[in-house]
Amino acid sequence: MSINLKNELKSEEKNVTEYINKVLSLIEKETVTEEDAAWITKETVDGFREHVNPGFLAYRKTVTEGGQFASVEWSDSGSCFKDVNGKEYIDCLGGFGIYNVGHRHPKVIKAVTDQLKRQALHSQDLLDPLRAMLAKILADITPGDLKYSFFTNSGTESVEAALKLAKMYSERSTFISTTRAFHGKSLGSLSGTAKGMFRKPFLPLIPGFRHVPFGDIDMMRKTFETCSLVGEDVAAVILEPIQGEGGIILPPPNYLKEVRELCDEYGALLIFDEVQTGMGRTGKMFAADLYEVVPDIICLAKAFGGGVMPAGAVVAKEEVFKSWFPNPFMHTTTFGGNPLACAAAIATISVLLEEKLPERAEVVGAYFLDQLKEAAKGHEDKVLEIRGQGLMIGIEFHQDEIGYEVSKGMFDKGILVAGTLINSKTIRIEPSLKISYEEVDTVVSAFKEILSTIEV
Repeated sequence: MSINLKNELKSEEKNVTEYINKVLSLIEKETVTEEDAAWITKETVDGFREHVNPGFLAYRKTVTEGGQFASVEWSDSGSCFKDVNGKEYIDCLGGFGIYNVGHRHPKVIKAVTDQLKRQALHSQDLLDPLRAMLAKILADITPGDLKYSFFTNSGTESVEAALKLAKMYSERSTFISTTRAFHGKSLGSLSGTAKGMFRKPFLPLIPGFRHVPFGDIDMMRKTFETCSLVGEDVAAVILEPIQGEGGIILPPPNYLKEVRELCDEYGALLIFDEVQTGMGRTGKMFAADLYEVVPDIICLAKAFGGGVMPAGAVVAKEEVFKSWFPNPFMHTTTFGGNPLACAAAIATISVLLEEKLPERAEVVGAYFLDQLKEAAKGHEDKVLEIRGQGLMIGIEFHQDEIGYEVSKGMFDKGILVAGTLINSKTIRIEPSLKISYEEVDTVVSAFKEILSTIEV
């Protein structure tokens, strides 16, 4: 190696080290200066453009015409977050439903910090105690006789685990999902997801998936009958009790109970994807409780880690889960159920129970929904429907452009909302379950004001 090349490598290494040290020093700071904020903003935009994905710069409404972020988020607490310049936003997107107990709830932070002082990750070989304790807690709080847990890092991983569990249970390979469903974007969960835009580039997906209209029990029944007649018996039906990305779509009365009955009749499993609806969001700890239906498998994630740690879980009945007993290594994950994630989940469940947040979601959600509907009166040419359950609310507009203008207008007023991935005409309201009435009123007031400025 030439001397010049060695010197170039040393210089590059020095530059990287200096850059790292600057970033670490910023992480360490409790507050940043205007100069720091300007540097962070520039580095963020440049980094997304050159090293993350420039598509985000075109997509995010936080990008101005000049190509700079109007907001680069930096800190958070309660129901809000702040950008690097100190502007505060009421978070009604909630990380797509992550922050049920709020941003950085002290009890969750303490549990994770206390665990971190002792052990961050486990050896993978010995038995780790918090995984066992969290599994026991889940057996106690989940519906019916759900008993055994497998822990994951995200929603799509939870769905993947549920699909594999269903396949091993019966050795059947046909799954029924629904239109407007969203179950994730890894290959198995994407097979259950409904939107063609996400599916087409990756076809063929996992074979055996059938999609029927959500809420259409007759079509569900005919699909079961057809599958049985042609020897492709259904392994499982996978459903979101309330469709999140589909546009906050509530099921018709008795629909979920009738699906349960069909599954029992044909010997199929019922999988509830409660990645968004779980952990108190709908006014009950789980939407399964809301509709008085016990699934065979339930998928959890998003809010499961308390908005502090990535964490998810699959909880199943013993009869279903026991196919994994002979060889527990049939499906594994390195980081799923790690001590920090388990500590966060245990503390999260504690907060939900002690502060009665599911009950609060029901009451505050009803108030929020009523106030939004009142604010939309006289704007029927813009707003098609406002619907929801608990603090899972959707505002559907007649046109995508109206939804975009409302989202942008509310963002300018310090309120974060966003559309759904499957139904772009609907924006979601999924704030912390601890959001105050005063914050709700602020959101409603801004919504009403913005609606009056939009022309159609």
